[in-house]
Amino acid sequence: MEEKFITHIGTDESGKGDFFGPLVIAGVMVDEKTAKLFTDLKIRDSKTITDKRILEMAEQIKKHAVYSVIAVGNAKYNELYKNFANLNKLLAWGHAKAIENILEKNMCEYALSDKFGDESLIKNALQKRGQTIRLEQMVRAESDIAVAAASVLARATFVQKMKQMELTYGCDFPKGCNSIVKDAAAKFIAKHGKEKLIEVCKAHFKTYKEVLM
Repeated sequence: MEEKFITHIGTDESGKGDFFGPLVIAGVMVDEKTAKLFTDLKIRDSKTITDKRILEMAEQIKKHAVYSVIAVGNAKYNELYKNFANLNKLLAWGHAKAIENILEKNMCEYALSDKFGDESLIKNALQKRGQTIRLEQMVRAESDIAVAAASVLARATFVQKMKQMELTYGCDFPKGCNSIVKDAAAKFIAKHGKEKLIEVCKAHFKTYKEVLM
């Protein structure tokens, strides 16, 4: 007997491991109908899809599902990181906020996120509306269609925000955290000065101290 599909919220993030650019957390609620549509559209873990295709998929997700996107720009990110002093707590805050935003529009009894820390972190961050939801975290949760959709939505927003930053500052901002990123940070400092770097990067990364030396 085929298992009955459960309407649920999936959450995922993008930008966590990137020195430049925001942290983006997205939540998407799927029912049986949208799950089939998203499966037919080949929506899956954003790490396996090109940026161009991600942007196209994101439009379809926004058109057909209840969703929430939390984009934390670098100035706000660095402020929040100082307050939380822990990346997993910051992530939990974002995942909880995405779930809460969706629950304001549609009630739902189950949410699933990719595993990044203890489940209690998200549960403790949920407000009154979200306290009743059954929440699970799973390794490689992107295999779930709702989490995959959230992954695509988060990545699409990250890509868009990075493009906006490049236009604003007239600099290239490579993704990730490697020697190419370090070189780009040095070029940014040469153009805009050391004090501006905090506006475009995650200051708790080791790279930040290294390029300021």
